Parts: sequence; C-alpha cells; structure tokens
Amino acid sequence: MNYFNVAKIVNTRGLRGELKVISYTDFPEERFKSGAELQIFKTEKDEVPVQTVTVKNAKEYKGSFIVTLEGMYSINDVEKFKGMILKVEEDQLQDLEEGEFYLHQIIGLDVIENDQKIGTIKEVLSYGPNDVWVVKRPNQNDLLLPYLKDVILNVDLEQGVVQVSVPEGLD
Repeated sequence: MNYFNVAKIVNTRGLRGELKVISYTDFPEERFKSGAELQIFKTEKDEVPVQTVTVKNAKEYKGSFIVTLEGMYSINDVEKFKGMILKVEEDQLQDLEEGEFYLHQIIGLDVIENDQKIGTIKEVLSYGPNDVWVVKRPNQNDLLLPYLKDVILNVDLEQGVVQVSVPEGLD
C-alpha cells in the first residue's frame, strides 16, 4: 500500500489532547475535516503506520492546524505522536483538474529541453514562494529549476516527460 504525507505533528497544545500540525497538503479542508481517517508514521520513510486515527475536529491557527483526534482527550494520549508524520492512503487522494498533478507523480520523469533529454526529476524542494525541481543529470551536478511557467513549460504524465526552458545562468 502506498501512503502520502499530509502533515507533520510538531507539538501538543494544551491539556485536552490537541496536536499542532504543519500541513503538507493542498487540501487541508479535506484532510482535517471531522471524520477524516489518517495514518500516523514514526518517520516519512516508514512503510507501516503506527496507528490509524480519525479527526474529531481541526482549526487553522497561525499558519498551522490544531487537530483533535477521536478518542484522545488528554495530552497523555497524544504526546507520544510529537514529531511523527500524518499520511493518507493512495485511494484517499483527491481527483485533480486537467493539467494538475501530485508531486509524487513527477519524480522520475524525463526532463527535456529542445528535444534533448537533460536528466530526470529527482526530488521537489518546497522552501520558498515556489517549488524547486531537482534534476539529476548524468556526469554533472544536479540542476535546480524553479517551478515557474517560463521554466517548466509542460508536464506530460502519460509520456513521462517534462518540457523545460533552462534560464541562462542556472546551468
């Protein structure tokens, strides 16, 4: 079974079993709605969840979310989850609009510039105002491409390619 990151549990809040989480999802209203099922993993790399939980309620709070889980009513019930990761199963992913994609779908795609393969997407970094796509190139350093419409021209999931225009000075 494949699982995908939704959030990181960064701390507890108060004494009533609330968790402070940093969201990684574009769909927080869906992932943290009452009744949503999430899996808790010790680390991002773990393949087996520690526990499956159900969201009781959640609210946005200063750039993060405060989440309460069903059946967990005190800090003693949730403190063990600090630092862990919340994930969803693959079949819980939202359907996307035409031309949209999940980041996990682009990892491994060939990167093409002027009909020539320059590498493959190795990972996506999300640190600033736009994502940066890391392109693994043979016998060269990785290329860092900002996710901008003038740089990432087209993503074709069916063909497995990303058309790009590398700005001068980035190479």
